[in-house]
Amino acid sequence: MIKIYLAEDQTMLNSALKMILELEPDFTVVGTATDGEQACAEIKNLQPDVAILDIEMPKRSGLAVAQAICQQDLPIKIVILTTFARSNYFQTAIKAQVDGYLLKDSPSDSLISAIRSIMQGNTVFDPQLVAGVLHEVDNPLSKRELEVLQALEKTATTKELAAQLYLSEGTIRNYISAILSKTGTSSRLDAVNLAHQKGWL
Repeated sequence: MIKIYLAEDQTMLNSALKMILELEPDFTVVGTATDGEQACAEIKNLQPDVAILDIEMPKRSGLAVAQAICQQDLPIKIVILTTFARSNYFQTAIKAQVDGYLLKDSPSDSLISAIRSIMQGNTVFDPQLVAGVLHEVDNPLSKRELEVLQALEKTATTKELAAQLYLSEGTIRNYISAILSKTGTSSRLDAVNLAHQKGWL
């Protein structure tokens, strides 16, 4: 039997996936969680063959759980389920040595086939996700520009931003001008939204 642990914060999807997986004669779901902290603790104790992890969960993300499994050198196959084709997520998943990276809205047969393939020593990455990441434009912003952009989300005025980042108002205006130019956006809000869409923030 292939022992599976399932971590998905949407309760209905969690229950549905558990039911679908347990229809397979060689699968058994040994545990489920709706937050990353619970998943991390239970995976360590239960030692499943495969951990299926949603990326965005309360308390700890699926990627953080994957990193913990990797750091503890646990002999557990990791499958990430996501709706997000973000390059930073994908790169983090690769560093955590995940075995699968799949879309949530893929047919359940795809997940079942992927689990069996992964148990045979293969890696399975959804072609749509990989293509989306490969076609993403590289982040043109410097680390400092990203700090300014992140602060822009919560701070309305240049004066407040300057005080928060210990910079002059003129320097802040220069940073904002550079950010708008590099991102091809016409407003601060557009730049913030674009950065989130691209996974830069």
